Amino acid sequence: MQEDFHYYATYCAAFIAGYSHEESLDIAYSAQFVDQCSRTLLAKIKGPSEAATTQLQLELMDARTDPVGLQDITRIWSAFHFLPRDLLAEKKKCCRLYREKYRLICGPNGDLVKKTVELAKDRPLQSVGIAMHVLADTWAHANFAGTPSLVINNTNFVFYELLYEGDGFKERPVQFRHKTSAPDDLDKGIYTNTLYQNNEHSIMNLGHGRAGHFPDYSFARYRYLPAWGEYGEIIKDNPADYLKAFTQMIYSMKYIRGEKESFETGVYDMEAVSPWLDRIRGILEKRQLLACDDWKAFGEELSGQAVEDFVIDKYFDEYVKSPKKEKDETFIGKFAHGAVAHKGMVISEIRRSGNRLAGNVKGTLAGLWKGARG
Repeated sequence: MQEDFHYYATYCAAFIAGYSHEESLDIAYSAQFVDQCSRTLLAKIKGPSEAATTQLQLELMDARTDPVGLQDITRIWSAFHFLPRDLLAEKKKCCRLYREKYRLICGPNGDLVKKTVELAKDRPLQSVGIAMHVLADTWAHANFAGTPSLVINNTNFVFYELLYEGDGFKERPVQFRHKTSAPDDLDKGIYTNTLYQNNEHSIMNLGHGRAGHFPDYSFARYRYLPAWGEYGEIIKDNPADYLKAFTQMIYSMKYIRGEKESFETGVYDMEAVSPWLDRIRGILEKRQLLACDDWKAFGEELSGQAVEDFVIDKYFDEYVKSPKKEKDETFIGKFAHGAVAHKGMVISEIRRSGNRLAGNVKGTLAGLWKGARG
């Protein structure tokens, strides 16, 4: 997903869930900041590198791809962007390494989604935003994994966009290219992706890089044949999935606020959005590179207040200028603790399942995780 959903749509969901305008802005900022909080950024503001929730392209280009380096990549991307759906998924007649990668395939409504939402309860708003980012991405990034793998994440020529025509859909082959200087061409169906690399562990084969930003667009409907599914057809309907993501966020935040006694996967608060259902579906179906303006307008109509645009350095001065012993109580400090707690939980669960690809919770991360949990 992109800024349009992680920031503006998350603001809308938080407000509908019962948070105030100011609280909704803080949740939305935290959700979007997950896509910004790299080690490079944390070094700039002298924050803990263990709290990194993403990696810049330059960081990935310099990343090691030995077992230790791959574990570091997997810890970040599986925790925050490609939350595994089933850590105990069965795969017959395959080697252990492939089965471990197969079990990291992302998808909604897995056990880790429940643990993610429950972990955010009774924690600061920053943890709520982190949880909403992770939950939303399980819908957009479904069927890809947050670890480099050509077998799991590659796409081939059988990749078709489904476009409305009459009472049904027509198929148009998706044209992937590696030309980062040009935006995706929605009219012609041309999308930028990563370069093909036949090395199983190349960072070019991380997540949905081989499909570019296409899976992040809320309007996207497509079918393709992933190798991990024995080349069986998968049809992805983003407008329907993003509506589920939006209504699941509302339900989740009502639980976090204490309005719901328990959180269960597979529950969507359609009743809460019923007054605006056509409006929301219209935004999700609209073919555009970014839907920020539409979600922002909707949010301002909901709250009657101006929804400020996302500004990455909004809370940097507070953090940088605070004495060391007070940094944990700043906005960025609370975000860092929430990020470490979530990352530690996911790594621990992956390792507890017998999967070695994310390594262990140890060293400085273990200490920070213990502090965050306490």
